[in-house]
Amino acid sequence: MSTERVTPRAADELGVPDHIQYMHPTLVKNHGNWDWHDRPRPGVLHHVSKTGDEVWTVRAGTQRQMDVYTIRTLCDIGDDFADGHVRFTTRSNIEFMVTDQAKVDPLIAALSEHGFPVGGTGASVSMVSHTQGWLHCDIPGTDASGVVKGLMDMLHGEFIDEKMPNRVRITTSCCQINCGGQGDIAINVQYTKPPKINHDLVANVCERPAVVARCPVAAIRPAMVDGKPTLEVDEKKCICCGACYPPCPPMQINGDDSTKIAIWVGGKHSNARTKPTFHKLAVANLPNNAPHWPEVNAVVKRIVEAYKTDAKHWERMGEWIDRIGWGRFFELTDLAFTKHHLDTWTGARKSMNTSAHIHF
Repeated sequence: MSTERVTPRAADELGVPDHIQYMHPTLVKNHGNWDWHDRPRPGVLHHVSKTGDEVWTVRAGTQRQMDVYTIRTLCDIGDDFADGHVRFTTRSNIEFMVTDQAKVDPLIAALSEHGFPVGGTGASVSMVSHTQGWLHCDIPGTDASGVVKGLMDMLHGEFIDEKMPNRVRITTSCCQINCGGQGDIAINVQYTKPPKINHDLVANVCERPAVVARCPVAAIRPAMVDGKPTLEVDEKKCICCGACYPPCPPMQINGDDSTKIAIWVGGKHSNARTKPTFHKLAVANLPNNAPHWPEVNAVVKRIVEAYKTDAKHWERMGEWIDRIGWGRFFELTDLAFTKHHLDTWTGARKSMNTSAHIHF
């Protein structure tokens, strides 16, 4: 028997790569040694280190799903007008770093010529943080990226200017259980009816115990229909979250009559001035009206304009609403307060908002 030590094969995936190797050399040199920064204009950040080194960062908005041509165009712009270093933010912005202020204006001109708006810094509407939607995801109820296209066409002026009271973070989600996040304004799918079950397919497609375990409110249980093993839903318990659909596609949650759009407001992740907050429902049951979602755009425009007009300097959306009260919020936005705003769920300890269950 051989005693020779064998070196194991290196894993194909080793986690997140070392980011230092991709950073601009000036950023690496001054890592953790920055002194102050300012914003010379919307979309441009200027950082100065304690050694006197300076870096200008130009931020431009892009679509999240890119073709190879677009990626090559952005890389060519980085090579020709910047120092060849770029990075993407979590909101699908691209940032170019340069150490020579003279390169900033030509870089902005090149980006604008190719249709990439420069902005999204300071007190502006940021690029929308969104999920994949119909193009890539296997469980969406809407096309989140399509909603984003409609929104940013409408809010383009608020992206390239810094005229809002504070940052406005907008998020979208194409289902209720997968992606998304807290935002000043959040556009999310709203399922209004329990799943429709194709009993002929459940036994062939679904691992029933896993589906039963997936339900956050124990509304699903095994059943027999026409002599076939399947599943059934206790509709009195079901909260229409859609959690059963990913592991069991025959439990169809989507439909023209059951998939709607809801808009939520007042969420934020940061702890600046006030603690992080969950967003709260503003509008329910908007039509899932592809490809432009005009009803969603109209409501978001009302909310943004009311916030821009009435909020104080540096107030985030939720802070503004807390100050004026929800009654005044509905008056200023001309939105209706309906039964959907009442939390009447009685299946949890106090309410679903204070439990670990999914609530929409």
